[in-house]
Amino acid sequence: MSGAEAAEIQAVVIGAGQAGLSGAYHLRRTGFEPERDFVVLDHNPGPGGAWRYRWPSLTYDRVHGMHSLPGMELTDADPARPSSEVITEYFDRYERTFDLRVRRPVKVRSVREGTGGRLLVETSAGTWSTRALINATGTWDRPFWPRYEGQETFLGRQLHTAHYPGPEAFAGQRVVVVGGGASATQHLLEIAPYAADTTWVTRRPPVFREGPFDEEAGRAAVALVEERVRRGLPPRSVVSVTGLPLNDAIRRGLADGVLDRQPMFDRITPEGVEWKDGRRVTADVILWATGFRPAVDHLTPLRLREPGGGIRLEGTRAVADPRVHLVGYGPSASTVGANRAGRAAVRDVRRLLAEERVTV
Repeated sequence: MSGAEAAEIQAVVIGAGQAGLSGAYHLRRTGFEPERDFVVLDHNPGPGGAWRYRWPSLTYDRVHGMHSLPGMELTDADPARPSSEVITEYFDRYERTFDLRVRRPVKVRSVREGTGGRLLVETSAGTWSTRALINATGTWDRPFWPRYEGQETFLGRQLHTAHYPGPEAFAGQRVVVVGGGASATQHLLEIAPYAADTTWVTRRPPVFREGPFDEEAGRAAVALVEERVRRGLPPRSVVSVTGLPLNDAIRRGLADGVLDRQPMFDRITPEGVEWKDGRRVTADVILWATGFRPAVDHLTPLRLREPGGGIRLEGTRAVADPRVHLVGYGPSASTVGANRAGRAAVRDVRRLLAEERVTV
C-alpha cells in the first residue's frame, strides 16, 4: 500500500505491553481519541504482552517488582496463580476500562519516511501515515542465542528462556544452564529437584546484592543504563548493573551447590560442553538464559542506529528522529520505568504536534 492510500493519524503506538499501554493511556487522558487520533497495534493474538508467554511455574508471588499500570491498580491477585494469567487478565481489563481499542493481531513490517514530514507505518493490516510514533515492542521476540564452536553438533536439546516449559520437562536429564541473570538462577532452583544433574555457567562471576534495593539504588542503576543509551550504545538490562538479590532461595541454592557457578565453556560437543583445560560436562539439555535484544528491526529504514550499535535517546526521543519515541527500551525496560516513559513520550508528542500546528 502506498503513502497515498494510508490512513492519516496523529500518533501510532506499536506494542501493547506495559510501556505501550502506558503510552496509550496518557494519550487518551490528554485528549487523544483512539482510532481518530491514535491507534495501538499489537502483534499478539490477545492482551498481556510478553507476560502471556511466561512459563506456568512463574507464579505471581515470584514476580519481582510488577508495577501497576497508570490509573488502575493491580490488587487482590492470587499469589499462587501463574503470572501469565494474572497479568494477562489485568491488561485485558485495563484495555477495556480505558477503551484503548488495541488492534490485533497486527504485524508491523516497517516504519519509513512518508511525505509531508509524516512517517509511514506499514503493517499486515494496512498502512498508517502518522506524525508521531511511540515504539513499545520490547525484547521478548528477539531472544539472544550466543554462538559457540560445535553448537550445531550437540545431540541433545537446546532451548532459550523464551521457550522454557517449566521444571518437569527436565526430569531425569543433565542440564547446563547458561546465563548470569535472574532467569538463570530461577531456572536452576526450579530444575534441580527434577533433573539428574545441573551445571551453571556464566561469562562473568555473578554479583549478589546484599540488603534492600531502595529507590536511591534504583535511580543509580537506571542512570547507568541511561548513560549507555545516551551514547548510542546497545542498552544493558537494569539487572546487569544491580546484581542478583540475595534472598532466602538464593542462599539455599548457594549452600546446597545448585548455584555453584562455573566459568563459560569454550566449545560444545555432541555429548555436552568442554573447557580448554580438557574438563567436560555431559548434557542432555543446554538451556540458554542469555537474555533478549530490543525488537526494533522494523525501524531499520529510518536509520536510527548509531555507530556504537544502539539508538541514541534523549529521554524517550530518538536523537536521529524526534518523531520517534522508544519506550520500554534501555532504562525504561522495567514495569515502573515503562510507566514513566509512556508519560514522558506523550508529553513530547504533544509538544511536537503543537509546534507543527504553529509552523503550518
